[in-house]
Amino acid sequence: MKPSVLFVCVHNAGRSQMAAGFLTALSQGRVEVLSAGSEPKDQINPVAIAAMAEEGIDIAGNVPKILTTEAVKQSDVVITMGCGDACPIFPGKRYEDWKLDDPAGQGIESVRPIRDEIKARIEQLLTEILPA
Repeated sequence: MKPSVLFVCVHNAGRSQMAAGFLTALSQGRVEVLSAGSEPKDQINPVAIAAMAEEGIDIAGNVPKILTTEAVKQSDVVITMGCGDACPIFPGKRYEDWKLDDPAGQGIESVRPIRDEIKARIEQLLTEILPA
């Protein structure tokens, strides 16, 4: 069974969408990828879309989703990005909190380093959750 990873941030419009985009691309279908927000925006941050396009990853068709208890329950790994107490905790799950700047309202020059840090963390995560 393939591992499942859920990325959670408040708006599900920037960091969590970039992380989901990288994990989907880099895992080549070997990981089930979910993302959600505690207070989702109505669309994905256009600068996040542009930053990911530079990496050859298209997240423009994604839609921010509301965080559900069910999504957390079905995930093996839950990665939060500054969503605070809104994230439900269940025993037996692996939780990580990634401290990342919020790309909301920032230009592409500020978003690229956030994107690059997310990519590095995703590459590390893949070495931990997939068999070599």
